[in-house]
Amino acid sequence: MTLRIRPAAQDDVAAAAAVLADAFADYPWTRWTVDADAHDERLRDLHRLFLSAVAVPFGRVDLGEVGDELVSVTVWMPGTEVPDDVWAQVTPAAVELAGDRAAAAAEAEAAIAVHRTGEPHVALSSMGVLREHQGRGIGAATLTAGLEVADREGLPVHLETSAEANVRFYRRLGFTVTGDVALTGGGPRTWLMRREPRAITTGRAATEAGETPAR
Repeated sequence: MTLRIRPAAQDDVAAAAAVLADAFADYPWTRWTVDADAHDERLRDLHRLFLSAVAVPFGRVDLGEVGDELVSVTVWMPGTEVPDDVWAQVTPAAVELAGDRAAAAAEAEAAIAVHRTGEPHVALSSMGVLREHQGRGIGAATLTAGLEVADREGLPVHLETSAEANVRFYRRLGFTVTGDVALTGGGPRTWLMRREPRAITTGRAATEAGETPAR
C-alpha cells in the first residue's frame, strides 16, 4: 500500500476536518474540552475552523491518500506568528463550539502554555488517521514525510498529547518527553514532547517525491 502525501488547500478543509474528527472521536483532550452534546459535530466544526482560518493560511497541512481516499491529515505550524486579528475572529467561534466546556478548555490551554518554550521549532499541531485505517503504518508514514521537512530546515519538532499510547508511538519516531501536566478537576494528563532535527540521508528519496510505503 502506497501513501501519497500532498499539501492541503482551502477546498480540502471539509474533508480534512472530517478525518480529524473521526480520528479524535475518543481523544482525552477533546473529550475534556468540547461539549458532550453534539460532540462529534462540534469537534468537526472546530477542526474546520482551525484548518480554514489558521492552519492552511499560516501553517502546512499534509493530506495522506491511499488511492482516491483521504485517510490521514497532519497539521504543522511553524514558528511564524498568526496575526492577532485572525485569533480575534477564531476565538469567539471556538468558544461557542466548545459549549459548556469552554471554561475548562481555556484553563487547560493556560496550564499547558506555561510549559511551552520559545525556541525556533515546528509544532505538530494535529495528526489523525481514519479509525478504520489505523494500525497499518499510515500514521508513521504520514509523520515521517513531515519530519523530513523539519530535518531539512534544521528545526526541532514539538508536540503535545493526552493519550499515553501516543507517547510510545512518538518515542519510536525519535521524540522524547520534556514534561507532563496533570490538569486540575479531573482533566487528562498531557505530555509535552520534542524531537531533535536529524541529518537527511539518501535513503529517504521516496518521501521526497511525495510517496512513501505504509505497511
